[in-house]
Amino acid sequence: MARPELLQVADTVARDKGIEREEVFLAMEQAIQKAGRSKYGHENDIRASIDRNSGEIRLARFMEVVESRDDVEDENIQIPLDRAKRKNKEITVGEFLVDPLPPIDFGRIAAQTAKQVIVQKVRDAERERQYNEYKDRIGEIVNGLVKRVEFGNVIVDLGRAEALMRRDDLIPREHFKNGDRVRCYIKDVRQEPRGPQIFCSRTDPGFMAALFAQEVPEIYDGIIEIKSVARDPGSRAKIAVLSKDSSIDPVGACVGMRGSRVQAVVAELQGEKIDIIQWSDDPATFVVNALAPAEVSKVVLDEETNRMEVVVPDDQLSLAIGRRGQNVRLASQLSRWDIDIMTEAEESERRQEEFAKLSALFIEALDVDDVIAHLLVTEGFQSLEEIAYSPIEELATIEGFDDDVAGELQNRAASFLEEQNAAAEARRIELGVSDELTLIEDLAPTMLVALGENDVKSLDDLGDLAADELQDIVGKDNMSDHTANNIIMAARAHWFAEEDAAAEADAAEVEAGEEGEAGQA
Repeated sequence: MARPELLQVADTVARDKGIEREEVFLAMEQAIQKAGRSKYGHENDIRASIDRNSGEIRLARFMEVVESRDDVEDENIQIPLDRAKRKNKEITVGEFLVDPLPPIDFGRIAAQTAKQVIVQKVRDAERERQYNEYKDRIGEIVNGLVKRVEFGNVIVDLGRAEALMRRDDLIPREHFKNGDRVRCYIKDVRQEPRGPQIFCSRTDPGFMAALFAQEVPEIYDGIIEIKSVARDPGSRAKIAVLSKDSSIDPVGACVGMRGSRVQAVVAELQGEKIDIIQWSDDPATFVVNALAPAEVSKVVLDEETNRMEVVVPDDQLSLAIGRRGQNVRLASQLSRWDIDIMTEAEESERRQEEFAKLSALFIEALDVDDVIAHLLVTEGFQSLEEIAYSPIEELATIEGFDDDVAGELQNRAASFLEEQNAAAEARRIELGVSDELTLIEDLAPTMLVALGENDVKSLDDLGDLAADELQDIVGKDNMSDHTANNIIMAARAHWFAEEDAAAEADAAEVEAGEEGEAGQA
């Protein structure tokens, strides 16, 4: 019997929800199928189908054809071949015997159940459509209407979906009410049990980058590249740009005629002040640019620790640091370098202290006068190891030195280090520090003593430490984060080896057991 109203319902739901007509039909079929099983028995394989042209509902019982009665595992869904051939002589093993059933008359309970199934299936299809539509739009700016505000979080109606903008993703002192128009940045789309969750933000650095891409055609066309963005939302931001065309000034292009382009972005970000900076491949040059408007006198890089010391004139210190450290913090985020700011006076005082400390060490260890010690420090020697293991020609080039003097200094440095190491080795043994720790690269004898004095005496003790705890014991100046992590992983290596050995033993035991069972069989 034709049911044209079903076709109208399917078309209406598909159009209103923005999903495929076929998905609505599948939901209806599943609902009718569920009602049919309730009437004819859940143990039976009842299937429903709806004619896509007439809307006619067909209900049938399916039974799988098996070879013989011995192959029947469930009489409700399987039938032996000889019985099946009584109804259909052409049927073969593996096919299904289909018994048409009379259409069911939906009672109140059955109708309610069917409605719930259809609603749920349509909702699932709608969620899948939303996820597929927005999963590839991460990084885009979207426009929406504020639908409601819950505990500071804003629910944004994007038209075909809803997005969540958490309180942390709102610019400080920014308030929205129902019906307000809002522009935001899609930063994440996740498939969750309750449906796809679209997360938007107005504080993400990507929002500023996307706004500049809309306002500056050169960025949109790829002529100017945004290399890095750092924001203190609602207050201040820095953005680093690079031009791929030497004839185009990237900073000027982003500022625009009389500041029109940057002002459009500032207005959207509630007056956030923006510093546009020229990108440079040279870290020192880039950090100097990033600290503008402060002037920089000198930059010292430590690539191993990714740290940079920046020296500024005394009257530029507050400008370089910024209010509450804002300027140096944003410059650090922009450049991805840890930046230490100091004045010229502080730098001079520190250099003098280091000079005096190193000179005293060389005078004591090398048994030389202060003139030679000062010469060594002035030439850049920072430790006894550098003196002991540098090429003799390098030492001999120092004014007033020759090969004999250089050789003697190296011998004295090596002898002092040997004595130190011997004393440290004796102390290590006295503290009971395991010999296994001496095999780990980058752990000097003095470091082993420091570990022992802090009750770290075995591989397990060392493996239990975090990298920052190890640095605290041996001194942060003596060990970088990278080296500390490598030492910790080396100490833990035997744990993973033991786990692998145990897994192999278990596998061998299981294999042996299977072979034994096979042999008995």
